[in-house]
Amino acid sequence: MKVDPLSAAFEAARDAAAAGESPIGAAIVCGAEILAVAGNRVVRDHDPTAHAEMLALRAAARILRNERLVGCDLYVTLEPCAMCAGAISLARIRRLYFAAADEKGGAVEHGPRFFSQPTCHHRPEVYGGLREAEAAGLLREFFAARR
Repeated sequence: MKVDPLSAAFEAARDAAAAGESPIGAAIVCGAEILAVAGNRVVRDHDPTAHAEMLALRAAARILRNERLVGCDLYVTLEPCAMCAGAISLARIRRLYFAAADEKGGAVEHGPRFFSQPTCHHRPEVYGGLREAEAAGLLREFFAARR
């Protein structure tokens, strides 16, 4: 049975949560193949840039031996932040699919709306709200358990 990339991202988000990380996961697809899947590792790696999107972008770039991921799509469980949106643009991701919107830290449909800025050189197609309730629930449960 073939796993869809958003389900792979959700699995990575659940694994991240189990490890005490914010439950965010990402998957990169090129053609019909999932190239990279990652969950947040900020705490584990002591690295503020170890967001799921960044880790998946790095892994896919290594696999393709190219910093440009032209023709690749990114699936993520939460609207990317400004740092990740910048990396998505630099990587030339074709399409961005995300689950939950992030009113506080998101930078695609909220905050700086990175891809709408005149300084943004590449704008992926963006599709938000996929399995939004599931992603929002995962985040709510995780942070409620920490309060």
